[in-house]
Amino acid sequence: MRMREVDRHHSDAILGAMRQVALAGGHAITYADTASILAAGRYLLRRPGLGDIDTLPAVAPADLVAALKGEGALAREAVKYLAIMALVDGALDHAKLARVLEYARALDVEEDYLTELVEAASGHLAWVMADMTRKNFDSVISKSSKGLDPAAWITPYGGANADPALVARYEALGKLPANSFGKALWDFDKNNGYAFPGDPQALNALFGTPHDSTHVISGYDTSLRGEILVSTFTAAMHPINPMAGHILPVIFNGHLGVKFNDVATPARGGFDSDEFWHAWARGRDMTVDLFAPGWNAWDWIERDLDELRHDWNVTPPGRPR
Repeated sequence: MRMREVDRHHSDAILGAMRQVALAGGHAITYADTASILAAGRYLLRRPGLGDIDTLPAVAPADLVAALKGEGALAREAVKYLAIMALVDGALDHAKLARVLEYARALDVEEDYLTELVEAASGHLAWVMADMTRKNFDSVISKSSKGLDPAAWITPYGGANADPALVARYEALGKLPANSFGKALWDFDKNNGYAFPGDPQALNALFGTPHDSTHVISGYDTSLRGEILVSTFTAAMHPINPMAGHILPVIFNGHLGVKFNDVATPARGGFDSDEFWHAWARGRDMTVDLFAPGWNAWDWIERDLDELRHDWNVTPPGRPR
């Protein structure tokens, strides 16, 4: 989401509210809390000089409403940041979530991802995972997936549907110059042991190729950390269900240890509380959406990878800590 420059009055209010969500947990501010607030300030809210979150104002819901009056888009964006603050420590903290909902109600923000968080806190994880799966599916195909089976769609090349010619087309990317986008995509799949589309074991090209291309363009790997970051990058680049369909599913799966689907392994501790916000800013600043219906990887495979990153305004990622 591209917005106009955020001034200090607005950024102080949002960051101060983020700190209040962290404090709602009833314990001392954690490293993840501090790092997240500072990183959100640095990368998204243009506050690179902020060094001490204790200098931020204690912003109540009514204060945030007053500060963001007339800034509907920024208010909706702010609630996303507040929601993430309920999760950064690797648990769905009920007190923090209650505080997030106070801000959301005060700002008159109602979103599907907030419903997912409420239902998760109520123990309805099966419903939450199903809803996230559907929202992710809708986002990937950029339209309603009603009537489609996500499990059947994601692995379509079994049995008589195998497509050796398509596999060969992807395999041929390995012959391209080493600096090309196509060769980088081939290397990525080969190095990670991923079958090419058309193979019975492969994921649907309509998902696998844009997703792997986003890994290549962003520079994020396939670790728990990398999958959270590439999905966050995707969410900021692709405007359909960014929170409910991309960011929350990978945080639940890779940080809270909740299984998302049959192709994702649940685990804990994948959240990088600095680079997460950087990935958000990097994806937001992209000039091309790799998940848009009109984007086709084959239009770009011979292009120099570094030139594409420059043309698409992709800045370098941070290093793992």
